[in-house]
Amino acid sequence: MAPGGLWDAIALRLIMQLILNCMQHSGAWQRQPPRCKRLSPSTMFTLPRPLRHTLRLLLAGALIAPCIAFLPPAQAQPASRQITDLAQRTVRVPAQVDRVLLGEGRLLPVLAMLDRQDPTRRLVGMMGDFEKLDAPGYAQWQKRFPQIDKLPRVGRTTGGSFSDEQAIALKPQVALFGLGGGHGPGERDRESIARLEAAGVAVVFIDFRHDPLVNTPRSMELLGDLLGRRAEADAFASYWREQLAVVTDRLARARPAAPTVFLENRVGLSEGCCDTMVGLVGKLVDAAGGQNMAKGLVPGEFGTLNPEFLIASQPRYYIGTGIGSMATEKQSPMRIVLGADATPEAARASLARATQRRSIVQLQAVHEGRAYALWHHFYNSPFNVAAVQVLAKWLHPTLFADIDPRATLQTLYQRFQPIPLEGTYWTAQRP
Repeated sequence: MAPGGLWDAIALRLIMQLILNCMQHSGAWQRQPPRCKRLSPSTMFTLPRPLRHTLRLLLAGALIAPCIAFLPPAQAQPASRQITDLAQRTVRVPAQVDRVLLGEGRLLPVLAMLDRQDPTRRLVGMMGDFEKLDAPGYAQWQKRFPQIDKLPRVGRTTGGSFSDEQAIALKPQVALFGLGGGHGPGERDRESIARLEAAGVAVVFIDFRHDPLVNTPRSMELLGDLLGRRAEADAFASYWREQLAVVTDRLARARPAAPTVFLENRVGLSEGCCDTMVGLVGKLVDAAGGQNMAKGLVPGEFGTLNPEFLIASQPRYYIGTGIGSMATEKQSPMRIVLGADATPEAARASLARATQRRSIVQLQAVHEGRAYALWHHFYNSPFNVAAVQVLAKWLHPTLFADIDPRATLQTLYQRFQPIPLEGTYWTAQRP
C-alpha cells in the first residue's frame, strides 16, 4: 500500500469511528440509515487522489452533521445589557428581569402601570413604608392583591432600616431605589449599593420626588426599557406630558404674577408651626405658578419658618399637606384627612380644624378663604401632574377655570392602574 493510501485508510477509519461513537452516545443509531451503496476503504484507494480527498470531506460533513444535531446544546450565557439610571450611573442589567426588589413600597403603583394584571409578579420583596405611611392606600392594594402581605419586607420606613442581608437573600436581579433616598436607600448609601452589586444585584435609581417634573416621565421610560414594557411606559409618559403642558404652556403665554404661598409640611405631625418645603411638594407649587415664600430661607428640601416671620409676611395663599386618614381623625385631630379613605366632608372639616391653630389662624389667607390642602404623598407619586393642575387652579383661578384636575386623576387610574380611584386627594376651605 502506498503511503498516501495508508493515510487515507487511517483517516477514513477515524472518521467512521468518530461517527459511530457519537451516534451511539446520542441514540441516533436507532434511526434507519439511508439506503446507499457501501463504500469500502479498498474502493476508495482505487480513486484518484484529488477525488479521494474531496470524497473524504464530503463524507465527513454528511455524516458528522446529523450527529452534531444530537449533541446537547452548549449552556448559553445569561444575556445582559447596559442602561443609565436617574443617578447617571451606568448599570448592567439582565436582558429579562423577573425578580425585582422595591426600595420603597409606595413605588408599587409605578410597577402597576407596567404590569397591570399583577404588579406583584416580579416582586421578591419591598420596604415596609407603604402600609405604615399610607395605610388607607395600602389597604386598597391589599384588597385587590392580597399576596402583597406575604412579600418579605427588607426594612421599615427609613433608609437606615434597610437590611442588605435580607435583600440579598431574596436573590433579586434588580433593586429599584429612589433618587435622594427618603424612606429607602439612596445613592449616598454606598455600602448597601456595594454589597448588593457584589452579590450580583443590579441597583437602579428612579425618581419621582427629587426632580419630579423632569424625572417622572424619564423614570417611567427607564422602567419600560428595564421590564420590557416600553409601550405601556410611553403611553403614560405621553399623557403625563400632555397634562403638564396644560399648565406650563398656559403660564408661559399668560405670564401671570406669581402669588406668595406658605406651604405647610405634614400638618399636625408636630404641635407647633411652621414646617415647610421648597423641594418635594414645593416643586409642584413652582410648576403651578406659585412663589414659595420659604425659598432661600430653609436649607435643603424642607425646614421650619419662624411663626412671627410667617405672620408678618402674610402670604397670599395657605396650602397644607395632609397625612391624616379617617382612622387617625380622633387620635390626631390636627392632621388633615386626605387619601384613599377620605370623604370630601371629612377632608374639609379637618382643614377647618387645622387652620384654627395659633399662627395659622392669624393669616389673612385663612380669613379670606384662600386656604387649601393637598395629599402629602403626591410628592413621591407619578400622579403628581394632577396635583400641579389643582395647585394651578387654586393659585390662578381665572386662568385655569376650565381645567378639571379630578378628571385628570380619574383618567390616570382608568388607563394605568388596576384599582379604581377612591377617596379625596385635595380640599378647599370653601367649596
